[in-house]
Amino acid sequence: MTISKQEAQPQAGASEAVTPENGAAAQSAGGESANGIPANGRSLFKRLAPVLVIIALAISFFAFGLDEYVNLETLAEHRNALSRFVDEHFLIAALGFVAFYAVFVAVSVPGAAVLTVAGGFLFGTILGGTLTIIGATIGATGIFLIARTAIGDVLKRHTQGMLSKMAEGFRKDAFNYLLALRLMPVFPFFVVNVAPAFLGVRIRTFILATLIGIAPATYVFASVGAGLGSVIARGDEISLSNVMTPQIITALVGIALLALLPVGVKRWRKWRAAAD
Repeated sequence: MTISKQEAQPQAGASEAVTPENGAAAQSAGGESANGIPANGRSLFKRLAPVLVIIALAISFFAFGLDEYVNLETLAEHRNALSRFVDEHFLIAALGFVAFYAVFVAVSVPGAAVLTVAGGFLFGTILGGTLTIIGATIGATGIFLIARTAIGDVLKRHTQGMLSKMAEGFRKDAFNYLLALRLMPVFPFFVVNVAPAFLGVRIRTFILATLIGIAPATYVFASVGAGLGSVIARGDEISLSNVMTPQIITALVGIALLALLPVGVKRWRKWRAAAD
């Protein structure tokens, strides 16, 4: 079958008419937007933007000398004004405390223990500790999501061999491992917030383990804050060095080992099954 010259011309024109769209599609497929910015470059910026914000806030915290005010002496100096504000604006004070604590944890600057004591002083052991747990969990979840979005997903795609197997093993018993890490006060809070993001832990597991794991130590510090008024009235020295006594640390480590007990039993049963 032959095509006449007249029939061929419209087909050629149609092909030429589609060419700009095909060119745009090819340009889009090549990863470059209309303004000339590569799509992968924009994606990288979106992932890293929250990290840059966190870094900027942390630098500003120290640059403006705010770390010098996060201590028990400052709390004692302004205790009357703070207590009066809580009495007059209780709901605002409670919500503000949770929000401030969440940002403080997300920025990952030192001083969370002082804020926990302040929560106990302003709201009492139970309510102050509970508000602290809520704020700390929100902040920890925020930095967890930022770490997972910025680095964790990329790292997960490119990890192979031993690191990949280690991450898989951690994920299988993630709740127990995270609970133990939260209970033992020897691991930096920031590290325990970020490491699970690199190991592919589910967010629900992370939140639940954080809520439960930080509760014991939080209520210990909150109880110290609840009794801070009497300490100030007696004129005694205000210090956090005596809060985590060997007895309390031993108790927390014991609870952490109990959290790991199911993992040990599972490993033992697996070993016995393989041996048989």
